[in-house]
Amino acid sequence: MNIYDIAKLSGVSIATVSRVINNSPKVSEKTKKKVWDVMNEYDYTPNVFARGLGLNSVKTVGLVCPDVSDHYMANAIAYLEKNLRKYGYDSILMCSGFDYEGKVEAVKILLDRRIDAMILVGSHYAGDCGQNDIQYLKDAAEKVPVVLMNGYVRVPGVYCVLTDNYKAVYDTVCNLIEVGRKKIVFLYDANSYSTTKKIEGYQDALIDNGLKVQEEYKVFMPNNVLKARDLLAKKKLDFDAVIASDDAMAVGALKYVHQINKSIPEDVNIVGFNNSELCVCCYPEMSSIDSQEEELSEIAVDSLIKVLAGKSVRQKMEISCKFIKRNTTQF
Repeated sequence: MNIYDIAKLSGVSIATVSRVINNSPKVSEKTKKKVWDVMNEYDYTPNVFARGLGLNSVKTVGLVCPDVSDHYMANAIAYLEKNLRKYGYDSILMCSGFDYEGKVEAVKILLDRRIDAMILVGSHYAGDCGQNDIQYLKDAAEKVPVVLMNGYVRVPGVYCVLTDNYKAVYDTVCNLIEVGRKKIVFLYDANSYSTTKKIEGYQDALIDNGLKVQEEYKVFMPNNVLKARDLLAKKKLDFDAVIASDDAMAVGALKYVHQINKSIPEDVNIVGFNNSELCVCCYPEMSSIDSQEEELSEIAVDSLIKVLAGKSVRQKMEISCKFIKRNTTQF
């Protein structure tokens, strides 16, 4: 008999059981009684040493990301693992891919390992098609605390840590318009929660500045430098600015502009997203929106440790992105 079993028999989350044992004022007397009745019935005695540290903890957190070869994902996993070790926790990594079945399977495998908690990296886990897409998250959150990094769902037991991508793109597009750019292309590679917010920021900035949203200027493409370059060459769009949902596509746009002009004209601005090393590997060095993944990772782990200790944590924690100016923008 362990904390997982107590939570299941009581019909509450593991975090709630932790709060009950730690006598947290955040839990109602009715719920406390229900949990203690189950513990007494099964003669369950919490490990005193483990109180505030997950109770009967195996000191292991499951990490899930779609693809660890992705630059953003790889950095996030590295930051998370480092911060977890700071608290004495080991981690197990599962790469789920982007298909729904892969996500469900990855989460199931980790839960079978009796992990203490789970952190999912990427807004792809926030679902694309409705509540059914996140049922596996709801099920997981009934067994262990879950942190979703860079996405948002309103699910009890799932704590969301993300950046304000809407505002970051909105402000950037407004700045582009203020320096004279009017034909602004938006490049994206997914229909995830994060990308949806970026697109909303792009469209609203155009509308608020009296410009029309042109559907052909929203270009879906692979997140790949050369494929982005070639697709833009095929489309032959007339543009004076590009903002991309990831740096690789922005570098592809930079290559395309250089290819047709033999240089980068001053009246063409290009902005990436995530501020990866790609931004300084190209010429000229490229402006980008920094998604603050190191800070997000710290918040994710710190919040998770508080949840395991039975402390109250906000369900949604959102921070600002940071614009990094280099040589492809005039503002």
